[in-house]
Amino acid sequence: MTHLSGSSTQPTRRRRLLALAAALTVPAVLAGCSQGGDGGTGGDDGAQGAEITYWLWDSNQQPAYQQCADAFTEESGIDVTIEQYGWADYWQGLTTGFASGTAPDVFTDHLSYYPQFVSQGQLMDLTENVENDDVDLDAYQEGLAELWVDEEGRRYGLPKDFDTVATFYNEQMVTDAGYTPEQLATLEWNPEDGGTFEELVAALTVDANGVRGNEPGFDKSNVAVYGLALSGNGLNASGQQTWAPYALSTGWYFGDQTPWTSEWNYDDEEFTDTMAWYRSLTEKGYMPGVEIALSELDPANGYLAGRYALVTDGSWMNSTYLGQSDVPTKVAPTPIGPSGERASVFNGLADGIWAGTDEPEAAWEWVKYLASADCQDVVAEAAVVFPAVTSSTEKAVQAFADKGWDVTPFTVQVDEGTTALLPIADHWADINSDFTSTTESFLQGSSDVDEYAQLNERVNALFQ
Repeated sequence: MTHLSGSSTQPTRRRRLLALAAALTVPAVLAGCSQGGDGGTGGDDGAQGAEITYWLWDSNQQPAYQQCADAFTEESGIDVTIEQYGWADYWQGLTTGFASGTAPDVFTDHLSYYPQFVSQGQLMDLTENVENDDVDLDAYQEGLAELWVDEEGRRYGLPKDFDTVATFYNEQMVTDAGYTPEQLATLEWNPEDGGTFEELVAALTVDANGVRGNEPGFDKSNVAVYGLALSGNGLNASGQQTWAPYALSTGWYFGDQTPWTSEWNYDDEEFTDTMAWYRSLTEKGYMPGVEIALSELDPANGYLAGRYALVTDGSWMNSTYLGQSDVPTKVAPTPIGPSGERASVFNGLADGIWAGTDEPEAAWEWVKYLASADCQDVVAEAAVVFPAVTSSTEKAVQAFADKGWDVTPFTVQVDEGTTALLPIADHWADINSDFTSTTESFLQGSSDVDEYAQLNERVNALFQ
C-alpha cells in the first residue's frame, strides 16, 4: 500500500490529508467574526449601488440563495441577479463567458474545474480580502477551507457547502430480505468475498422468477431487481458514487497528497483488488452492467421504478430520494472496510469571483456574505445541502430531521473523521477522461485489472 507519509503507523486518513494540506504555504489569517452571524455586508461604501450577477447550477438551492440575495441587497445596497443553469450548460456558459468577457461576477465553483480556472487566470485572488476582513476560516468544517488555496498559497474561494455519500435503500425490499436498519448500519466489506455487505446485495437481488441472488436457481441473465445500482455518472477518477467508498475503506488513497496531487496510486493492490471485486458484482448479476448504467447515467429513476434496492449516492440527492412518497426510502452509511473504518469522498463547493469582473469590491462583499453564517443558516433551513459553516451544518441536520429524514448516515463520516478529500490536481480533465474510458472497458470485461497499472503510468507522466 502507498501511504501518504513514510511512517508505518498512520493516523486516520482524513487527519493525514489535512496535515498535508496545512503544510502548503497558506497566508496567515486573523481570526474574526464574519462567520459568527455578521456577514460583513456594507463594509465597502464604494460597492453600494453596484449590480452583480451570480450563477448557480442547482435549481433546488436557488430559492434559499434568492432569500440570501434579498437580505444582502437590503443591507448593502448591492443588487444581485441570480441565474441558474443545468450542469452541462453551466460549465459551457462559463467557458464561453470567459472567452467573450461576459462571465458572471460571482459563480459557484467545483474542485474538478478549479485548477483549470486558476491556470487560466480566470479567478480573482481573495488572499488579501480574507486577511483584511478577518474572515474566520476556522468556522468551516475541517479541511474545506484548505481546498481553495493553490500551491503558492493564494486563495480563490470561500466554502459554501460540502457533501459525502451514503446508501439510499428501499425500506420494503430490505425488510422483505430479512434485514433491519440496525444491521445495515454495521455492514462490513472486503475485496475477497464482499463480506456482509455483499451478502445483503445478493439477498436484495431478485430474478424474473422471484429467486434471490443468494438462493439456488438464481438466473443472473434475467434480473428483475438489482441489489445495488451502478451510476453511469460515477465511473470517473474520483469514483465518489461508485467504487471510492470501498477502495478508500481499505486505507488506500488517490495519490501522494491533496490539494495538488502529483503522484497517483491507481496501480496499488488495494485499489485493483477493489475494482476486481466491484466488477464481480456485475458478473454475478447483483449489479447492472456498464451498458445499462451509461444508458441511464443517473440511477435515481431506475430506483424509483423498483429496479434497484440500494443506490450509493451523494447527500445532494436527499430531496430526490427522501422527498418522494412512492418508494419508502431510508439511508444507511457506507460499509466498514478492511481498515476498520467506513469511508466517503469529502467534496466541497466554493463561491469564486471572476478575475474580469467590473465590480470586484461588490463581488467580494457578496462572496463574504455567502460564506457567512447569516446566509448559510438560510441554506440550512431549506434542508437541501449541508452548509460549510459548522454551526450551520448542525442546523441543516435538524431541518432534515424536521422533515422526517434521518440524514446522519451522511454526517457520521464527518463526525468520525472517515472522509477523504477529493483529489485536486492539474491535468484533471485528462486524468478523468483516461480513467473513465479505462474503467468502462474494465467493467465491461474488455480488459483486465492490469490495465490500471498502465493507466497510472500515463497519469504520472502528465506531472513529469
